[in-house]
Amino acid sequence: MKIFETLSPWIRTIDEPLDVNLEIPHIAYAEIKKAEPKILVFTHPVDKALGKTYDMPVVMNIFANDAVVETIFGATPDAIAAKVQKALKLKPPKSLSDKLETFKFLFDLRNVFPKRLKSAGACQAREIATLSELPILKTWSDDGGKFITMGQVYTQSLDGEIHNVGMYRLQVYDDHRLGMHWQIHKDSNHLFHQYKKAGRKMPVSVAIGGDPLYTWCGTAPLPHGIFELMLYGFIRNKPARLVKCRTNPIHVPEDADIVIEGWVDPEVTEIEGMFGDHTGYYTLKEPYPVLEVSRITAKNDPMFYATVVGKPPLEDKYMGLPTERIFLPLLQTQAPDLKDYKMPENGVFHNLILCKIAPQYPGHSLQIMHALWGVGQMSFVKHALFVDESAPELGDYEALTQHILDRLSPDAVTITTGIVDALDHSASRPLIGGKLGIDATGGVVERTIDLLDDAALLKKVKTIDSDVVALKQYMTQSANPVTVIQYEKKRPARELFEALKPLSGHIAIAVFVDTCQNDVNNPYMLVWRVTNNIDAQRDVWLEEMIGVDGTNKDPMDGFTREWPGDVVCDADVFADLRARGLIDLDDETVDRYQLVGESK
Repeated sequence: MKIFETLSPWIRTIDEPLDVNLEIPHIAYAEIKKAEPKILVFTHPVDKALGKTYDMPVVMNIFANDAVVETIFGATPDAIAAKVQKALKLKPPKSLSDKLETFKFLFDLRNVFPKRLKSAGACQAREIATLSELPILKTWSDDGGKFITMGQVYTQSLDGEIHNVGMYRLQVYDDHRLGMHWQIHKDSNHLFHQYKKAGRKMPVSVAIGGDPLYTWCGTAPLPHGIFELMLYGFIRNKPARLVKCRTNPIHVPEDADIVIEGWVDPEVTEIEGMFGDHTGYYTLKEPYPVLEVSRITAKNDPMFYATVVGKPPLEDKYMGLPTERIFLPLLQTQAPDLKDYKMPENGVFHNLILCKIAPQYPGHSLQIMHALWGVGQMSFVKHALFVDESAPELGDYEALTQHILDRLSPDAVTITTGIVDALDHSASRPLIGGKLGIDATGGVVERTIDLLDDAALLKKVKTIDSDVVALKQYMTQSANPVTVIQYEKKRPARELFEALKPLSGHIAIAVFVDTCQNDVNNPYMLVWRVTNNIDAQRDVWLEEMIGVDGTNKDPMDGFTREWPGDVVCDADVFADLRARGLIDLDDETVDRYQLVGESK
């Protein structure tokens, strides 16, 4: 494939036979944690338990780094964003040169519409008998089975007028059935309900591979009813070429590596999961629709694309950057004074957004805050922090944190309720939870605490609760230093917070974590853990000091849902792969990103 020729400087080929169960995904998971990750091509995937060898390579980390992403897109994300902005702000031309430029721009827009071919595609060169012939991976020890993780799931409305592609995981139940993880808020689920209401089976096709840009388009947060492959044509400046599937009316890219065709009976569901997801936690077992596979076709020499998800940083870090840049102009149509935004990967995107705005009047940040919480996938964001144009660059996290803490007060905090992602585990009830907004566009506030060093403060805290095991203060030069307090959780964090109020003269912000795989000296993973674990309405307290409960919740906290476990590599498999030289991470990196669990 031509794209692999252009990406060759960033490809690492591994010829050793490796197991689709844990081994291949563990190697890819370790690779993506490196400073300069590479695309991995596993040429000899096997299933050791079944004694099976597969005849196609597995490709992982296809969006391995920023240089790879720019090569795939053929331009920088900012250049594409400028093109989007030009389309949104197209004005009548005034001069001849303006007219010529506008005509060329409009002429090029003809390429956004996918082209349907009458001939067969390369993706239909041969047939594959069953799903078991594909090197589908089991990523984590507690996964419910093998999952397709980089499938482009193509659907259409009941009347055939609306077409959609999304990227959803698919669990393998047997040789001819897949679990469809259509979360309730997703477009495919909306289309599914049309068929359910009509009592008709729904055609679905899953494409794997081909141009990597197809896969990214499947993740793009476009408004409902806009076919994501139009974005492909906009970026590539040539239309996506589609062919009709053999056993259903769905059209898929003609150059996909593999196509799985089928039908979903809206009356049939089956338990799907567990699955170690991109939040870094397992998502729990729930009933989902089932795809009955009617045919599988492929190229003559197909490649099987897969991704690995878990704790950050992940491949979605690199997929997310073009999403941020390209969709900024679209967000600005809803909030014109939004100047920039960033979603840090250790906030797993929907848990944390940083916004730079140009406030024009009191409460302007609140207006933009609520606008974002009402726009498409932005509505899943749990924590939104706003600064003005005097703030440091949004990617300069340390300087930006200092800037925000210097302007933080209880009056700057807004807590409300909204929808949360179906993968969110911390809300007291599914799909609805707390939202937190911070307006740090005001002036610097006065520091009101008498700062102690860590050892002295820990001594005072332990006299109040001997179950406190560690303490670390961050941003000690700011108006509101952050004190992370780790304790053996024998009582709710709220009770410990109340007990520590006499120390409010020394503590501005207290963040509580338990001893479950936390390290008070690891701020990267603390941000990941705390933003995952809090529901702002329940876990943020604005009283004599600010308190945040980042602990795992249980019935002690009045939490009645099941709390999922962390995603971690199998310790024995990981150690074996390191011993064989297939994983070359140092211990510091392994510990920093909390890669490994205990041996079983």
